[in-house]
Amino acid sequence: MNVPKSTLVQMYRDMVTIRVYEETMAQVYLEGKQPVFNIAAGPVPGEMHLAAGQEPVAVGVCAHLRKDDAVVGTHRPHHFAIAKGVDLKKMTAEIFGKVTGLGRGKGGHMHLFDPEVHFSCSGIVGACIPQAAGMALAFKMRKEPRVAVAFFGEGAANQGAFHEGLNLAALWKLPVVFVVEDNGYAISVPKHKSTAIATNADRAAAYGIPGVYVGENDALAVYEAAGEAIARARRGEGPTLIEVKTYRYFGHFQGDPEVYRPKDEVARLREDDPIQKLKNHMLQSGLFTEAEIAGLEAEAKQRVEEAFAFARASAYPDPSEALMHVFVD
Repeated sequence: MNVPKSTLVQMYRDMVTIRVYEETMAQVYLEGKQPVFNIAAGPVPGEMHLAAGQEPVAVGVCAHLRKDDAVVGTHRPHHFAIAKGVDLKKMTAEIFGKVTGLGRGKGGHMHLFDPEVHFSCSGIVGACIPQAAGMALAFKMRKEPRVAVAFFGEGAANQGAFHEGLNLAALWKLPVVFVVEDNGYAISVPKHKSTAIATNADRAAAYGIPGVYVGENDALAVYEAAGEAIARARRGEGPTLIEVKTYRYFGHFQGDPEVYRPKDEVARLREDDPIQKLKNHMLQSGLFTEAEIAGLEAEAKQRVEEAFAFARASAYPDPSEALMHVFVD
């Protein structure tokens, strides 16, 4: 597969940014929450769902998207947001509950909205599926050459919204791509205990649309599958369902005791790290030197450091803003 150098640069830089961001957030989140875990304490209160390890799904798909294409994510949204180009400083400030955040500190990490790049997400499992279908319907009615993408976990594929969304999208040939992240667990329930079939991509046949299964956590494999799906949607030929076998290095949420996972599972998964895999490909292609790749890594780390510094330095909203943007006069 011939991937342009500029695309590889974007994908690798985004993957490293996501990884550094999530690992940094994991540390910052625990501030004030130890030795006894208190979900309300520290600079980042509330739940936290991190996506380290799942970078290939986000970057492989979003590398094909334009700024005016729409992405709707899940309660585990940071990797999608970063890959779609959401302002990293504003996103981090939002997670910290600061007034400089995307939603002036009201949304938190599960409700990130950036209209500049048409990104949104929510904490409701499966909600992104009909939302993305609705966006795609608007694009079609306006005759705009835009595509919507819904990202969701394998657990959400058992929701009624999944079947309703795919049925209407297929019936109306909407320009939407549905992407299932199979990270092995719906919270703590393994896929084989919740889903009657091995691959959700097989469910596409029930709606007369293509179903594609990517069985490895590889950014280039996702890129290849997503390229045809997005091109197909843009041509007006309707939706595609893609399922990617991926994995998360952290628990379902920070503070998750992870008693449902084999003790050596994460260590084994890290031996086949997707970032290292892409790095090896870039070096073997002859298009990159070690120094160039190190430069991309340094750039990613600097972006993350600046984003967290911005969030920490920003002010909290004034109490007078409590009802601002809540009600319409």
